[in-house]
Amino acid sequence: MITSLQNDTILRERYRLTNIVGQGGMGSIYRAEDLRLPGRLCAIKEVQPDPSLSPEMQAQEQAQFLQEASILAQLDHPNLPKVSDYFSENGREYLVMDYVPGQDLKQLLDENEGPLDEETVLAWAEQIIEALAYLHRQDPPVLHRDIKPANIKFTPDQRIKLVDFGLVKLMAPDDLRTITVVQGRGTALYTPLEQYGGDSGHTDARTDIYALGATLYHLMSDYPPPDAKARFLNPRVLKPLDKVNKAVRAHVAEAIEWAMEMHPDERPSTIVQFQQALNGKITRGDGHGKRPSPPRLGQALRANWLAIASASILFILAVALTIF
Repeated sequence: MITSLQNDTILRERYRLTNIVGQGGMGSIYRAEDLRLPGRLCAIKEVQPDPSLSPEMQAQEQAQFLQEASILAQLDHPNLPKVSDYFSENGREYLVMDYVPGQDLKQLLDENEGPLDEETVLAWAEQIIEALAYLHRQDPPVLHRDIKPANIKFTPDQRIKLVDFGLVKLMAPDDLRTITVVQGRGTALYTPLEQYGGDSGHTDARTDIYALGATLYHLMSDYPPPDAKARFLNPRVLKPLDKVNKAVRAHVAEAIEWAMEMHPDERPSTIVQFQQALNGKITRGDGHGKRPSPPRLGQALRANWLAIASASILFILAVALTIF
């Protein structure tokens, strides 16, 4: 059971907690004041130990958290909150980040009472893509793994911030392993099928591409996308975006559908490729995710005229022999 810290609790003799801003299965997120830098607000993500693990395993998780949090602290991008500190205290781990003011995109969608304007959403998508491209360029690449409207903030200075590093994973390219910074499974509506396996399933940059595609679908349609399990059982349950919202241009709907393909190999291979598709610079057929489309009837007849003619002659002969 998650037990939250009380308001006015001071951590590391520096951070005074003011209130809880979020809570999940492994801990809480607090808004806090930095007592060493008066006026600075920060967000502190807390990770509580898994009580089912042995003390030795908990110690290993703590060491892993501190090692990998140090890599997150090296990230620096205008569309990501800056990680400024990390520490362990009273058997819990803490990640200190910039506090991001403003509303998240889920709140803006709810207030709008209908789908958001395509132009506005695409402008936001450009900033999200820039942040993801930066993460994916790291060595080793960093995956977010929990992209959704509620984890994207729109700040008072009109900037988009991709928040909540709770599911960030560092991807080791040498053996395709992924290492979890904070355990978690993502949010079902935006999670591709390969992520349902938790840490045993292989995830890569295309996992973030799926989640971003699902997020854009939700923002432009005002309908949360069906989860991957439902789509696996019934592929037609996902309605084409430009049918749900006729104001969405065909190439934008096609790009988002491409990003949300069930199998990773059928999605854009990079976030930049997805960006190009959204901007109409490439189509699915220009990328690796193209599935062969069935030929039109005229094309099929022309391509197989000899076989069709031979079959017709044999059929006529068979009928003639039967009659006579």
